[in-house]
Amino acid sequence: MVFLGLYPAVTSRLAGVLGFTFAYQTAFALYSVPNKTEKLYDFAGSTGFITSTLLSLYYPTIKSWFTNSPSVPFSLSGHHPRQLLVSAMMLIWAGRLGYYLVGRIAKHGSDSRFDDLKTKPAIFSGMWFGQALWVTLVGLPAFLINSVPVAAQPALGIKDFIGLGLWLAGLGFEVLADQEKSTWRKQKDEKKHEEKFISSGLWSLSRHPNYLGEVILQHGPAFLTLTTNLPPTVKYLTAVSPIFTYILLRYASGVPPLEESAEKKFGDNADWKRYRDNTSLFVPLPFGLGKGKM
Repeated sequence: MVFLGLYPAVTSRLAGVLGFTFAYQTAFALYSVPNKTEKLYDFAGSTGFITSTLLSLYYPTIKSWFTNSPSVPFSLSGHHPRQLLVSAMMLIWAGRLGYYLVGRIAKHGSDSRFDDLKTKPAIFSGMWFGQALWVTLVGLPAFLINSVPVAAQPALGIKDFIGLGLWLAGLGFEVLADQEKSTWRKQKDEKKHEEKFISSGLWSLSRHPNYLGEVILQHGPAFLTLTTNLPPTVKYLTAVSPIFTYILLRYASGVPPLEESAEKKFGDNADWKRYRDNTSLFVPLPFGLGKGKM
């Protein structure tokens, strides 16, 4: 059966990875929903990317465990450089994300986002399904590239290196923004300043530069699919990864709650009003365009 122009072997491999992705989140949900706990949510999300990426890379080896086929050894030499590159992108990013998110829940013991939701089984279950969908859409470029046989992979090209450059730039932007905020908080705790909010460094260009870096880096894996031997429709479909990331952060779980919280804390503060009105909400534009809005 041909699906979206993909060869049956590629479709089968991709379906196996996506099936595992949803099963993995379901396994955590079966424990978390009846126990009304969100403590494993972020762990399941970050490790979901890691496990699904590794499965997509080593699918024949892992499949052989269940089919009594001759064991296929784990090896990096059996993969195309593009597959190793996109997998490394996903693993490094997910590992860093997991370290931050799991560390946050370990420090605070709970996540206020789930205070009401975890008491409603249907809605809480839907959030686990949503997380599986998140892993699927954002991880799709890596899952697709790893599903194409090595022999059908063309050599690395300019689009692959553009993708790598975007990923490195986005990751660097995000890491620097996080480091600046971490340093700012440390200095505040040490009474070295009395600023109520950070407005220096990258935070002077955007009110959410860490999220902007996240959106930029997610363009990287999608660019790598452009050189891969995939049908045009499928290549364009992978654009859902950065687009979905942007929508999620800009209009759902990222920017809106933080902006709402800032308004509650600093709404009457003159410095905040000045910063809010003169700094782009998300994407910094030249000549002052989009100040306070975009």
